[in-house]
Amino acid sequence: MICSMNKLQKFSILWLIALLITACSTTQKVTLPELEISVPRTVNVTNTPANYMATYTKVTELIHTKLDLSFNWDSAFVLGKATITASPHFYSQRTIVLNAKGFKINEVALLTPESKNPTNYTYDGFLLTINLDKEYSRNEEYTVFIDYVAMPNKIKTKGSQAILSDKGLYFINNDGKDPNKPKQIWTQGETEANSCWFPTIDGPQAKMSQEVILTVDDKYVTLSNGTLEYSKKNANGTRTDAWRQEMRHSTYLTMIGVGEFAVVKDKWRNIEVNYYVEPEFAPYAKMIFGNTPEMLEYFSDLLNYPYPWDKYSQIVVRDFVSGAMENTGAVVFFDRMNMTDREYEDETFEDIIAHEAFHHWFGNIVTCESWPNLPLNESFATYSEYIWFEYKYGRQTADIKGYEDLLAYMRSEREAVKNLIRFDVADREDMFDLVSYQKGGRVLHMLRKYVGDEAFYESLNNFLIRNEYKTAEIHDLRLAFEEITGEDLNWFFNQWFLSAGHPELEILQNYNETTGEAIITIHQLQDLERNPLYRLPVDIDFYVDGKVDRKRIWVDKTTNSYVFKYDNKPTLINIDAEKQLLGVKRENKSKEEWVFQFYNSPLFLDKLEAMNNLLEFAKETEVKDVFKAALKVDNWVIRYLATNVVGTLSPEQKEEFYPILVELAKSDSRSYVRAQAVLTIAEHFKNKDNNALFLQTMNDKSPTVASVSLEILGRKKAD
Repeated sequence: MICSMNKLQKFSILWLIALLITACSTTQKVTLPELEISVPRTVNVTNTPANYMATYTKVTELIHTKLDLSFNWDSAFVLGKATITASPHFYSQRTIVLNAKGFKINEVALLTPESKNPTNYTYDGFLLTINLDKEYSRNEEYTVFIDYVAMPNKIKTKGSQAILSDKGLYFINNDGKDPNKPKQIWTQGETEANSCWFPTIDGPQAKMSQEVILTVDDKYVTLSNGTLEYSKKNANGTRTDAWRQEMRHSTYLTMIGVGEFAVVKDKWRNIEVNYYVEPEFAPYAKMIFGNTPEMLEYFSDLLNYPYPWDKYSQIVVRDFVSGAMENTGAVVFFDRMNMTDREYEDETFEDIIAHEAFHHWFGNIVTCESWPNLPLNESFATYSEYIWFEYKYGRQTADIKGYEDLLAYMRSEREAVKNLIRFDVADREDMFDLVSYQKGGRVLHMLRKYVGDEAFYESLNNFLIRNEYKTAEIHDLRLAFEEITGEDLNWFFNQWFLSAGHPELEILQNYNETTGEAIITIHQLQDLERNPLYRLPVDIDFYVDGKVDRKRIWVDKTTNSYVFKYDNKPTLINIDAEKQLLGVKRENKSKEEWVFQFYNSPLFLDKLEAMNNLLEFAKETEVKDVFKAALKVDNWVIRYLATNVVGTLSPEQKEEFYPILVELAKSDSRSYVRAQAVLTIAEHFKNKDNNALFLQTMNDKSPTVASVSLEILGRKKAD
């Protein structure tokens, strides 16, 4: 949708936007015993200008990586043996260069079916260059073996806006001294941090199948990608678990998890869907994650592309450095997902669960070929949150999520200067922002609304099939859509994916009684030196004589004028009737038109837009009644916002709201509305005896409502 920012700022909205950005980076310095080296952010760069982040050149094609790992908890070391099968991508080669950050290399050898032959190598603490026994052509495979020790805790990390650290593998409470925290090991590979714990090739372009063998104390549960091939108890009190994934995925998606987890089992079709949680939260695992099988079914049907991976596991770990990460078939979540039914009353985090599930198509089956193309992963995963809510809970709930994303992007001025797909990014981590996620999701929504649902989802299927288990760039997406729709879509992709900013529209409308003409004039006011002149398909609903007549116009000039013939003046002209445009909109509607829109237009965003524009008239009886009615609508955000209007009313008008607010505080279906009603009553009805109410709400199941009530009672007691 398009919204007027100065109006939006009049409302204080409780937006608890969960952190979905999952990324990891490698930079600054790595300090090793007797060695200090500088680690650059981006490797495998070509001879391109410094301000252009090119797709990494493919020199070596990874085929299969086998890791045999054990752990020294005291020193937080990974004791690893890596067996890597590879071949030249195209040009013949005599060496293989692997990313391996901060290792101690014990042995490097070439493997044949008959022997293991030590070979020469060079290692600078960052790149491991291994000499092969001959020059290999692109049709020849070879296998190298590396015995190493990884020391992730010795790596000095920088992290980014999206992630706190980038050392790849994390020992949690490794010395066991914190009685309130379990001992765990988990990994976070995106963007290029998995090479902190196993030798590989960094970047989204490197794909492989894999085998991960983990030897741990028998009390620990393990998790990795793929299926568990075997689990064997050893004589020394340890156990060895072997995980294998035959389908290829990008190296940053490899993961391991180790800890004392309860495994709650579920199922989708014929594959396991398991939830790994700390034992005390096992009774709530299906409450938290139980919609996962339905998500996999819905997304599989919607995309006409069944979920293809071996399993789907989700694990909640302590001190995760981001919100969640879509490792193939083994998603990691932050520890706010450790919750009971009380915390679930406030936040379900179902949007995050959907986000990571959808990544298994957009990100894992088809991966962005370079970090500048990251929106091919993240914009789709963000939009899947809308898609899931729309299916499961209806459009009003989905539109709350869409508006939340829009608002997050629109409130950040620095994001408006960034292209969605941008190759001049200074640092790959800078791609993990409100543009790649929130703006990108809204752009996909506009594309869906333009081409229609059938063409949209058939185009996504086309994109997946054309690029499955490979990488893709934005033009691959455009071509997939053009093949299905038969239309040249360069105009859409150029202005939304390859340009910065958003339109700013001034909309003027009037009706000429003499000629029977409704006249609409739309000006594009954005800075055309920094932003494109947009081509915008816009739907308009004309409310005339008790009926709704929809027309589509194209806004494609700095000023467009449109004339529509109606014998009677439209009661309302609702521009952008689908509320799908991304940008700023300023309109000259009258108070009466906004009131009519609130009561008669069907969408959550219609009502929100009307409320924003009616706030300055709140004391007028007709408008006061709008906000009173808003307290009773079936959309919780509208109810929540309406409670904030009480402070602008006269004492007599406030009295009309009081009994409604009391009922909201006691029994509204959404905990945030209950909490806000409690706060509003405490602030604006101090002349009433509300102690009994606050004592009741202090025992609310929601921690938010209970804590708000307890704080209010504490203040009253102190007074």
